[in-house]
Amino acid sequence: MNSAKSIRTGVLLAGFAATGFAMKGIFIKLAFVHGVDAVTLLMQRLIFTIALLWMVRLWRVSRLAHDEQETPISTSDKLKILGLGLLGYYLASVLDFIGLETVSASLERLILCLYPAFTVLFVSWFSGTPIAPRIKRALPLTYLGMILVLAPELTNAHADWAGIGFVVASTLVFSLYMTWSPAVIGRVGSMRFTELALTVSGCGILVHWLLSHPLSSIQQPPIVWGYALIIAIVSTVLPVYAITAAMQRIGASRTAVIGSFGPVLSIIMSMQLLNESLTAIQWLGAAVVLGGVWLVGKK
Repeated sequence: MNSAKSIRTGVLLAGFAATGFAMKGIFIKLAFVHGVDAVTLLMQRLIFTIALLWMVRLWRVSRLAHDEQETPISTSDKLKILGLGLLGYYLASVLDFIGLETVSASLERLILCLYPAFTVLFVSWFSGTPIAPRIKRALPLTYLGMILVLAPELTNAHADWAGIGFVVASTLVFSLYMTWSPAVIGRVGSMRFTELALTVSGCGILVHWLLSHPLSSIQQPPIVWGYALIIAIVSTVLPVYAITAAMQRIGASRTAVIGSFGPVLSIIMSMQLLNESLTAIQWLGAAVVLGGVWLVGKK
């Protein structure tokens, strides 16, 4: 019974995370309208994110009983947290934000929805287990779907190859993060892992911004800071805690597959808020992509 309850909780957490992540591209595009660049917006987001994370962490640790204090983290896991934080929440985020400067929010989310297939593929590859037949059938299907989606975008100049390349690279990087993080989460704990990994990424973003931007670029309109705060809460802190807890309960593969409904939410919201649209061929491509993702997760 507890196992079934844990799985249901994991599914709900993964669905909640997918919803938060689906809204991220919308908020980023709305912020870009006011002239902020990708790295500066990412830095603003991380300022709020780290502040919120450490408020939660200090509150959580203060409530632990003396005999429930957190166990020390081994040197090996500290190095892995450092690497995963830079991989999953620094590099993947930078690549994604830069890609969104030229790629529509709906297209960005469709490309990112390939990460479940890549995650399952990487899990199989790094664990040395054979690739399941359904994955072999699903991958060509997802690629076909992406071709149908991308062709009209490029024809209509809604995006360029560089922007798409950044988003694809972000997808691959995040897939590696999803593949390698569950083992460390199991030893360190989901909450502590999330807090430490995001803190590492925040330091990485801050260094990146300091090296590439003048200090004066931190002066942005209040509305940009407002969007950064919304992104930090709705599309970073809450979904990151949720996805980490979901991976602890149902594993990386299931969590990734459940997240596949995020692109549908993103497309609907993009149409309502950003006046974006898809052609009939692109809708067909989106259906083919999601069909391939569903096949990956099918028992």
